[in-house]
Amino acid sequence: MILTVTLNTALDITYRVRSLRPHASHRVSEVIERPGGKGVNVGRVLAALGHEVTVTGFAGGGTGRAVRDRLAGTRGLTDALVAVAGATRRTVAVVDERSGDTTQLNEPGPQIAPAEWGMFLDRYEGLLAGASAVALCGSLPPGVPVGAYAGLVRTARSFGVPVLLDTSGEPLRRGVAARPDIIKPNADELAELTGSHDPLRATRDARRRGAHAVVASLGPDGLLAATPDGHWQATPPARVHGNPTGAGDSAVAALLSGLVERLPWPDRLSRAVALSAATVRAPAAGEFDPAVYEELRARVPVTTVLSAP
Repeated sequence: MILTVTLNTALDITYRVRSLRPHASHRVSEVIERPGGKGVNVGRVLAALGHEVTVTGFAGGGTGRAVRDRLAGTRGLTDALVAVAGATRRTVAVVDERSGDTTQLNEPGPQIAPAEWGMFLDRYEGLLAGASAVALCGSLPPGVPVGAYAGLVRTARSFGVPVLLDTSGEPLRRGVAARPDIIKPNADELAELTGSHDPLRATRDARRRGAHAVVASLGPDGLLAATPDGHWQATPPARVHGNPTGAGDSAVAALLSGLVERLPWPDRLSRAVALSAATVRAPAAGEFDPAVYEELRARVPVTTVLSAP
């Protein structure tokens, strides 16, 4: 079983409009609602890839019930979310059909009480006993300690469970010091962590700070990986247009699946780039067409790069 942690779950709402214009009224051509939050997205993609997945974190209020109701029908996925008094947040993506651009609006999330945080920690330790890997993903809701991910990384390591950390800012900085197996920042998050805007130097520096391996998202330029086994870059075979919501989470799912399947790093990266690109091309945020994924995966170039001096 792969465990994914989403401390700030969400109900993702996607609106499609013909053309998004400031200060104007718009007719929405389509509305799609789905369970969200980075770790939930990762779990849904892993389940679609055939893995047994358990998702945990927090859910509360009417939006929390909507999230859990939609998760209930996902084959291969077990809901182990902790109920809280506050309402789960909503995220709204507005897709401009004419340009293909997406505008994202993210609520902050519910206030988590100390007793609720304690309940989650008990749940987390219980789930680690049966986990082959764990993903710690996304932002922290109000009330959760800023060093939460660092503690969760250490707990997973004490159980011998490999950890992938996908967050940003101070939670990432503290989490890296706890020595996760993989971190997956984007270029901006990596620069904020290390102070370097050269991705290759920055990935190397992030490893010195504690990460065993670093896989950096470079947007249209794909993924750059710095690992104990070498450095590689994987790029999409062509420019991809569509909705990028959930694309990074698909990459995380691919990296986790490659980890538990013990794939070589180049294979993990080609899987991650192809799955991310297939997610961008899908009409619904966070979904992917398996046929498109397989076709893209066969054409993803992975090249060896030299480490920064």
